Amino acid sequence: MSEDKEALISLDDLTEKDIPEKIPTKFINSRVIVFNPLFASYLYVKQNFFGSPLGINKPRLEYFSKPSELSLIEAYYLLLKEKITIEDPEKNQFLTPEEFFERAKQLHHKFEEKFTIYKDLREKGYIPRPGLKFGADFVVYKKGPGLEHSPFIVHVLPHDAKISAIDMVRAGRLATSVRKKFVIANPLTISYYFFEWFKP
Repeated sequence: MSEDKEALISLDDLTEKDIPEKIPTKFINSRVIVFNPLFASYLYVKQNFFGSPLGINKPRLEYFSKPSELSLIEAYYLLLKEKITIEDPEKNQFLTPEEFFERAKQLHHKFEEKFTIYKDLREKGYIPRPGLKFGADFVVYKKGPGLEHSPFIVHVLPHDAKISAIDMVRAGRLATSVRKKFVIANPLTISYYFFEWFKP
């Protein structure tokens, strides 16, 4: 299907014939790319905000004519759900979940811990997105980006990790400055600790 034909399709009119059972992606330079703009738009708009369209800072909830990049965590989640395939063009092979997991662990700090929390949030109905610009692991939405301001920023902290009082105050003040609640997530127990900044 050409891009011009794709552009004529409303995402609301898509049928099962338009979207494959498993959307193809490629693993290139440590990045997972959805090259087909229709499939990229479908994952973002119709499947609860997976991926980030390349070159579009704030995508609208409609078809966009760009490929998108899935974070390694998003890609692993979708691969386990059998929603995508991940091809390694250099080796001319498709990666199994086990193979991709091992690669992702080498590339992404705290990958296993972050994925545990990401999966839990997704399955609770939340939409976690990369939170780097807020100095956290995830920014979490109830409805989705563009539909609301995210109420939470989440930092994944293993149970035996240490956090100083200064770090906690800094994180709490940052969260308050952007009108969000700061949350520490423990991946071992899958528990969440909320912090709010207040003046006595």
